[in-house]
Amino acid sequence: MKSTTQPIPFGGSMLREHRHVCAFFNSAAEEYDTLLPFICDGINCGQRAYHVLPDRHKEDHFQRLRNAGIDVEKAMKSRQLEVALPEDTYLETGRFNKDAMLVLIQEGLKAGSELGFPLTRMIAHAEAAVDDWKSSNEWVEYEMRLNSVLPNYDDPVICTFDANLLTAPHAFDILRTHPMVIIGGVLVENSFFTRPQDFIREVQSRTEPRRSYMG
Repeated sequence: MKSTTQPIPFGGSMLREHRHVCAFFNSAAEEYDTLLPFICDGINCGQRAYHVLPDRHKEDHFQRLRNAGIDVEKAMKSRQLEVALPEDTYLETGRFNKDAMLVLIQEGLKAGSELGFPLTRMIAHAEAAVDDWKSSNEWVEYEMRLNSVLPNYDDPVICTFDANLLTAPHAFDILRTHPMVIIGGVLVENSFFTRPQDFIREVQSRTEPRRSYMG
């Protein structure tokens, strides 16, 4: 089970027991204003940074890290900084698979410990996994099941989303699967978080044949 660890500064508040966070951003500037202090703090503390983002954003990401004072090449050589693509993670099998992803994310967190880092701060651009939203129900079920896995780790996992790409129903589903949320750059406890067993039943019921409520 999770050990007692120090709170982590993030989004003008502190990450404590609950470290599964969804973060909605409207622009890259808003995103990096919130994430860069969190990333730099982790690296300066000797912790590992593991980031998942689309290939087209990698160079901009590296440059922003450099501008913030991070020696990107040195950090990557020591594997303190690792950047993966959706094709290597969410979409490794060609399409999103919730069961495979649950295994993969645990392997990613365990790898940090095996490399000798006290903590891994994981940040992932999650909308890449559900770009066409055909797999949205599978995605939210994965996110909810993740809440049964992550309490076994001290590592914070931040799922970031470009709010401009989300419909209101999808954004609300995502919101309900995370105990903590970043909105407007501020970390708050999520009052919309739904118990995993209840929400999983709800999501699974969406694919069942529809029947009239009149019988």
